[in-house]
Amino acid sequence: MKIFVTRRLPDSIMARARALGAELHDSDEVLGDGARAALLHDYDAILCTLGDRFSADMFAGDLRCKIIANFGVGYNHIDADAAKGAGITVTNTPGVLTDATADLAMTLMLMALRRAAEGERMVRADAWAGWTPTQMLGQNVTGRTLGIIGMGRIGQAMARKAHYGFGMEIVFYNRSAKELDFPATQLATVADVASAADIVAIHAPGGAETKHLFDATAIAAMKPTGILINTARGDVLDEAALIDALQAGAIFGAGLDVYEEEPVVPAALRALDNVVLLPHLGSATLKVREAMGDMALDNIEAFIGGHDVPNPV
Repeated sequence: MKIFVTRRLPDSIMARARALGAELHDSDEVLGDGARAALLHDYDAILCTLGDRFSADMFAGDLRCKIIANFGVGYNHIDADAAKGAGITVTNTPGVLTDATADLAMTLMLMALRRAAEGERMVRADAWAGWTPTQMLGQNVTGRTLGIIGMGRIGQAMARKAHYGFGMEIVFYNRSAKELDFPATQLATVADVASAADIVAIHAPGGAETKHLFDATAIAAMKPTGILINTARGDVLDEAALIDALQAGAIFGAGLDVYEEEPVVPAALRALDNVVLLPHLGSATLKVREAMGDMALDNIEAFIGGHDVPNPV
């Protein structure tokens, strides 16, 4: 079987892919639409990742491809329904990045509450004149209320860290009922969580059903001292509404690792001091990225061997 890997991955994963006879696009550059569409006609298996869009129109015609193994949990860049209609199996890599992403959400929460990014920029710009009693006053984290939007693996991991590590109360919104092994209160709507929490963290999956799940109404329901964190998918949050709220000082701040039109980050966001901006680092540890690559290749090897794939979407 012919295998194609669309992007440069950690060295150990590239070596394993080579051993399988895979052809590698050993680059950080995203292949163009035409090149990606051609892969479906020329290869049996494709290992792709975020940014490698496979839209519905690409699945028309007589295709050679039988499996797309996504390097990542989110797969909204792949039209999974169209792939299924074309007889193509789509897999992802759940579980391995749970703690790394939850850790980053905690990082953003702490940075936003304590205005850490703003302070770091001040020091780098040689604009710090010395300590004063009222300089860059932020907010405490211990004992506050954290609201989770989407109580899946990552949402639960962050909630545990926040509750047991910082004594935070937990409220959450989830589309289905959740039985949890830590104290938390499920609320009926996103807006209910937004109004009850001091910090809101979005962990809902991307896709058409959750586009702008956290919208202008939810942002308006937040406290003036509220902090909004998003490490999920950019389009789950109404980015324009968030910019309006931050510019108006309607909420205290935000911490973002994902954006609606990645890698484009609006100039209006970049101009604001009350938002922490990271370049999609949620799963960015070597251990996690290696585990993701191994899981993607495990799916391909299982498929090649005629076995059930471990992680179908």
